[in-house]
Amino acid sequence: MTELDDFIEKRRFIIRLGKALHKFGTPAYRLEAHLQSISQSLGLQASFIITPTSLTFILMDDDDNQNYNHILRVTPGDIDLGALARTDELVDEVSSGQRSLSEAIVRLDEIANKSNPYGRILTFFAFAASSGAFAMLMRTSWNDVFWSTLLGSLVCIFVFWSERSKRVTEMLEPLSALTCALLASGITLIDPTVNVPLVILSSIIAFIPGLALTLGLSELAARNLMAGTARIMDAIMVLFKLYFGAVLGIALGKKIWGEVEYIVPHVMPNWTSWAAVTTLSISLVILFKARKKDAPWGIISGYVAFGASMWGGIHLGIALGAFVGAFALGIYSNLFSRIMNLPSSIVKLLGLVVLVPGSKVYIGLNTAISGQEMIGNSADIGSQTFLIFMSLVAGLIFANVIYPSRKML
Repeated sequence: MTELDDFIEKRRFIIRLGKALHKFGTPAYRLEAHLQSISQSLGLQASFIITPTSLTFILMDDDDNQNYNHILRVTPGDIDLGALARTDELVDEVSSGQRSLSEAIVRLDEIANKSNPYGRILTFFAFAASSGAFAMLMRTSWNDVFWSTLLGSLVCIFVFWSERSKRVTEMLEPLSALTCALLASGITLIDPTVNVPLVILSSIIAFIPGLALTLGLSELAARNLMAGTARIMDAIMVLFKLYFGAVLGIALGKKIWGEVEYIVPHVMPNWTSWAAVTTLSISLVILFKARKKDAPWGIISGYVAFGASMWGGIHLGIALGAFVGAFALGIYSNLFSRIMNLPSSIVKLLGLVVLVPGSKVYIGLNTAISGQEMIGNSADIGSQTFLIFMSLVAGLIFANVIYPSRKML
């Protein structure tokens, strides 16, 4: 093989690897660092600019005889933890010489094209269960949990529909929010104990961009300014689309069904919070397509994050409680990385969803615009949400400093 052929094969592998990891939802700053490390191990000098919608590769060999620039437009990736784990194992095989670069490229295509290991039926139930679990986590009422689960299953049908229709994809978030709001308003005719705004929020919780906002802030903290800003603005626009759909649906519901006087239901017992975390963690394993052998670690991460944040909240307040939860989650996920020789993000993202205050952003937006409180004590929720986001980012940074992960991803 000539030097040119060798350079071409290396650059093909790096570009294919970057596209695959971006597709699987890897944050920009971690992806850039990982690609930089791989390039150096292959004897290439490289520079990368990664954002949620574009990839830029600049590659050259050590002798500077060959150089190559590659720029492409991409769509924001969806989280696929199983594919991320398989890709990381593939990189280890290449580094140890167990696979050639040409074999690795073929394997990357196989990983990228692998079907959902859990199938549509389990995904459907996981989607519905996550909506019910969130309502349970908010400790509203059993009726709210039931209706949230039912409407969450309807949202999942819209998601399946969007996979076949580009037009539905473009309006998926507002359409889902509008439909749930319209139906939730009608449900009050047969069940006046329903907290309509909270049921709507629970039904569309899978779309609430709390995780995206946290990852965007993490990218900004890592000085990856373009990627962080783009991710945050995309999350804000998703939030606006959801809120508009909900407001329009409620307005139409009032015109069609009329208004019903709200009857305050009985509050759910304390133990339901842990049941909600269990249900949510199992649902996330399915929705994020984590491998079955990694699933127990992922479920435990939900307990670690929630339990630590609850303990921290009792002793330090809600905002700093999030810091304790993120710190404990960071240490746990880095421990997982060292024991299993896999990226810490495989379990970190599962636990982080339990902590991220994306719903609080939605609630704060509703309070600011309508002046109505969806839950008690939501008047200062805006400043509280900001502190929680900052606490989450700080907790993960502190954990990485004290007990770093074995992997960059």
